[in-house]
This record gives sequence, structure tokens and C-alpha cells, in this order.
Amino acid sequence: MEKSYARLLENNKNWVKKKLELDPDYFNNLSGGQNPEYLWIGCSDSRVPANQITGTQPGEIFVHRNIANMVVHSDMNMLSVLSYAVDVLKVKHIIVCGHYGCGGVLAAMGNKQFGLIDNWLRHIKDVYRLYEKHLDAIENEEERGRRLVELNVIEQVGDLSKTTIVQNAWERNQPLHVHGWVYDLHDGIIKDLNVSLTGSSSLHNVYKLDNPKS
Repeated sequence: MEKSYARLLENNKNWVKKKLELDPDYFNNLSGGQNPEYLWIGCSDSRVPANQITGTQPGEIFVHRNIANMVVHSDMNMLSVLSYAVDVLKVKHIIVCGHYGCGGVLAAMGNKQFGLIDNWLRHIKDVYRLYEKHLDAIENEEERGRRLVELNVIEQVGDLSKTTIVQNAWERNQPLHVHGWVYDLHDGIIKDLNVSLTGSSSLHNVYKLDNPKS
């Protein structure tokens, strides 16, 4: 166990050495600040690292991760990240990225209890309920799970657009696009679900919020 732990620190030293060999000013430049164009809301799954699968470098993507890449309207952690990314960093794109074979999504499809996480998975069960007829018509369980992964991402994109943070950015004509992607662990390819939003026009009227400052 100690060797496994120590290996991470050794890897860090090797990584620093390689970076400095390529660019002696790498860390001086990196410490100067960040100006990312993207906010990534992804799954905590260790197989889906945002920078590696998009070929981006430190400083290019602001990242928030949780179980099954959820956008929960009462999650102060997510909302704080979203607010900082949109209001301070002025990101231009928010990407919700799920992945096929997501353990959280698959768990939500069943009735087994897992403990505290059951309260989080309930939000995914709500997505299933919304698309119950569509999903139940898919006989193959694996394909049904893949489809729920996609539908869950689509719903999270919609939920982002319902936040005051995103709506206020659009109200002040701040360029901001919200996208939905799914990553396939089997081949490493990201699928764009083509559900991008650039304004609140597609929202149901009950979700549209008046900005008191406008």
C-alpha cells in the first residue's frame, strides 16, 4: 500500500522534470492565472479524464465531476463551480459529458439499495420515469442503458439552462453555449448528441426567469 501511494509522488516529480525539459517557464506561465474557454461537467469515473480525452492542457478546461455528471438544482457545489466559470472566468462553452457503461446510470435502472448514494441516484430514476415508455421498449438491457446515459445527459443540458446563472448570462448577451456529449469507453470516441443550447427560447415558459436587474 505504501509503495502504491509513494508511486504517485514519484510520478509527480518525473512529470515536473519532463515539463521543465520541454519548457523551463512552464510552471511560471501556468501559475500566472487561468483563462479557460470550457466548463466540463463530467462523471467522477476514473476512466473519463477531461483533459486527456479532449487533448487539452492544464488551464484550458475548468472541471466539475460527480456521480453520473448530474446537474442538480440544489447542489451548491455544482452551482458554485458554474457561477465561477460563467460569471468570473467567462467560459464560452459548458459541456455535460456522460459515458456509456456509467455505473451510476446502471445502478439507477435497478431496485437494489446502495446506501447514501441512493438519494443521488433518484435524480437519474426521475429521468427514467420521464422516458419510461421509450426505454421500456428497448429490449436489450445494454442498449437500454446506453440510451438512458444519452437521455440523462440531454436532461442535464436542459437543467443547466434552467439555472439563473446561465439564464442571466444569456440575458446580458454573454456568448455561452451548452452542449451534451457521451464518451464511449470501448473506442475512446466522444459522441456529440447535438442538443446544444445558446439561449432560453427552447425552455418551457414556467422555467424562464425575469432578471430583476434588467
